[in-house]
Parts: sequence; C-alpha cells; structure tokens
Amino acid sequence: QVQLVESGGGLVQAGGSLRLSCAASGLAFTYFGMGWFRQAPGKEREFVAAISWSGSSTFYADSVKGRFTISRDNAKTTVYLQMNSLKPEDTAVYFCASSSKPLEVQVTKETAGHWGRGTQVTVSS
Repeated sequence: QVQLVESGGGLVQAGGSLRLSCAASGLAFTYFGMGWFRQAPGKEREFVAAISWSGSSTFYADSVKGRFTISRDNAKTTVYLQMNSLKPEDTAVYFCASSSKPLEVQVTKETAGHWGRGTQVTVSS
C-alpha cells in the first residue's frame, strides 16, 4: 500500500522560509516522478513543483519560480520542497503526489497516482 506523508508545514511571517518533506513508502520510489501541489480555500488544487524520477529534471509553477526548490533523496524515499521568500498568497494546504507510472518525467494533477493528506502552510503579512 502506497503512503505519502507530508510534514513541515506551519505558520510563518512573510519573507520567511519553510521546508516541506514527503516520506514515501510502498512504491519503488527511485522510479517514480514526484510533485507538490497546493490548494487554497475556495480554489482548485494547483501545481507547484515536480521532479523527475531521476532527479535530473525539475519543473515549477511561474508563481514560485526562483523562490521554491524541489529535491529528492532516494535513499530516504523522501521528496522536499524548500520554500523561501514566502508570501501571504502561498497560504494553502500543500500536497505531495507520485506519478501513476514509473519513469514518468513530470507528474501533473491529472497523471498523479497517489496523494498525501497534505500539510497546512500559513503565511502572515
């Protein structure tokens, strides 16, 4: 059974930083693309960042480019999202997702196979 468990969310002031972690189990982590998505109240879930199964390719939403960094540690079966220069508009529940098939380069909302339960990030102004 695949499990994705996010952690690291919290309350931070604008301009601050947080590092989210997503620990994966039950899948051959090394061969699956991983991604982060977020959902603010009253809004649809949106793409934030993704990393290919090899780790050689990363993808970012324009709204976070230059501020957020996605990375993965295959030995720990964990994917991270380093968030710097946080803004109030980054406030949302952040979800981790894995691709539905191995060797996929970029996981999207439509192609995600498994989701975590999310972690709340709140940025105060």
